[in-house]
Amino acid sequence: MNILITSAGRRVSLVRAFQKELKKIYPESKVYASDSHPELSAACQVADHYFEVPRLDDELYLEEFVGLCQSNNIKLIIPTIDTELLQLSENKARLEKAGMLVVISSIDFIKKCRNKRQIHQFFEDKGIQTAEEYEKDNYSLPMFIKPYDGSRSVDTHVINTKSDLTDYHFENDKLMFLEYLNHDDFTEFTCDLYYSKDSQLKCAVPRKRLEVRDGEVYKALTENNALVEYIKEHLKTIGGVRGCVTAQFFMHNDDDYQIYAIEINPRFGGGYPLSYLAGANYPKWIIEEYFLNIVIDDKFDSWESDLLMIRYDDEILVRGYKG
Repeated sequence: MNILITSAGRRVSLVRAFQKELKKIYPESKVYASDSHPELSAACQVADHYFEVPRLDDELYLEEFVGLCQSNNIKLIIPTIDTELLQLSENKARLEKAGMLVVISSIDFIKKCRNKRQIHQFFEDKGIQTAEEYEKDNYSLPMFIKPYDGSRSVDTHVINTKSDLTDYHFENDKLMFLEYLNHDDFTEFTCDLYYSKDSQLKCAVPRKRLEVRDGEVYKALTENNALVEYIKEHLKTIGGVRGCVTAQFFMHNDDDYQIYAIEINPRFGGGYPLSYLAGANYPKWIIEEYFLNIVIDDKFDSWESDLLMIRYDDEILVRGYKG
């Protein structure tokens, strides 16, 4: 019953969490990691085993990926980056036929998440407020600009004055002009949500984003606040959603009912290890659901609030590496 963490990169804590939970139930099973350059991936080095896969844009990617999974007896696949989600979801049936389950949401939902305009409409259909999108000839300052298909905070801009705007901002059709939510008035939270195989919400853990580096949280705090009940009310069921998803919200500092949704990533987020250490054991639930066919009945609320995570850089040494 081996598990594969794909595009593992730096996700050392996620690999270790799955190792810990898997070996409690299947002591002989292993957690593998894959990457296009596994010898340079810290997570691959701490995994029980790893293998190299082609880049996602390689036309042989899927064929080689399936073959590698079969030869390493992989039974469960945990994707971790946005760019691979659609391809894995589109080929879910092929993977299952080859003997592998994938913890992944539906094609339709993944497409919504990849398009910020569509996910804004999704939130609004659920009765959740989003930042207003301006027309490019009719906007208010300050405002926030981001690409509708972006990730990791790439190509985002806070615009305070007209002099901050360039032809690039107006001519790039991918860039959205959005209402700016002032960080003096709002606090940003990333919420780790767990959805069962039947797309029912089982847990929600808000993490206050205290410091972010290269799009990934470096300092964060779990906080059992109004967002928990708000999410339960508005996002109790999302058709086609499975496993861990991360949703970003802004909540007003003086008004708990003034909440804006930003986006959803249908995968484990980089900051999930904090929720795991707080007691929200999604790797265990995944193993129970997908390997043991255990129904996750009860909604889990007894995770630890006010738990602070402060990350730091560490070293992993690989001896004999020839480059």
